Amino acid sequence: MTLNNRRLFTPEKPNDHTCALKVIDWYRQNARDLPWRAEGTSPWAVLLSEVMSQQTPVARVIPQWEEWMRRWPTPNDFAQASTDEVLRAWGRLGYPRRALRLLECAREISTRFNGEVPHQVEDLLALPGIGDYTARAVACFAYHQPVPVVDTNVRRVYARLVQATFYSPPARKSELRLIADFYPSGKEPECAVALMELGALVCTASSPDCGHCPVYRECAWQRAGCPEPSAQEQAAKKKRVQKFIGTDRQVRGKIMALLRESKEVKRADIDALWPKPAQLSRALFSLIDDGLAEEHKAGVFRLPV
Repeated sequence: MTLNNRRLFTPEKPNDHTCALKVIDWYRQNARDLPWRAEGTSPWAVLLSEVMSQQTPVARVIPQWEEWMRRWPTPNDFAQASTDEVLRAWGRLGYPRRALRLLECAREISTRFNGEVPHQVEDLLALPGIGDYTARAVACFAYHQPVPVVDTNVRRVYARLVQATFYSPPARKSELRLIADFYPSGKEPECAVALMELGALVCTASSPDCGHCPVYRECAWQRAGCPEPSAQEQAAKKKRVQKFIGTDRQVRGKIMALLRESKEVKRADIDALWPKPAQLSRALFSLIDDGLAEEHKAGVFRLPV
């Protein structure tokens, strides 16, 4: 259903837990067969999937995740890897600093927690590179703890279903309590992943497939008559979308791709990657500052060893 379509049914006032149970039933029948959802997946594997999936399409994550789990099935295994080895294995997932933080994280787990991923949110938050969402996701999905997990998909589904808002507003701490109340007691982990899946497959950002939504009749946005986003909401949404083409991030990606292909790269080969010398230099030296590249000798660069 597009934004211009209107109600084709008699709306119903929703009950939060009834809605949640409907979403869970839908998830059980429609969930994607993602490898980290398999029975017996380790907490380390869950943590790895969550970090890799940040701002990266699942289709790109799956082969990388499977390769990493073959090579480094535990935090102790990964803690022994070298920096350049990790950056090459990260490939084109994007935001390669995540790979360095994962290495630091694995080493902290290995030394401080005897190689076992901690299960408390507070301990997870103390690990390098682990933010509030990832800590809660690991506690919920790996250890089945009843903690609210709120990502972009969950926020969008909740905003439409409960708040009648097409675009979710900027994140705030109070959402955790509100969404925690939405979860039926004892079904928090399954409800969280079900809301995520509904947002990924049906209640998508720009073209929601409302006709296939399990809570279509209860949706507050539908009951309000499918109001168009306001100009202010659209402007705020557009502002939050990051550009890529022509940015330093694109140039950094080109340099990293070249560095991954060779043990050493001459500056002249890097200069040939991009037509704007000042932007190229800025991108190169920002990679060095971030610990993603190093000048091995004058005019010769490589991944950190």
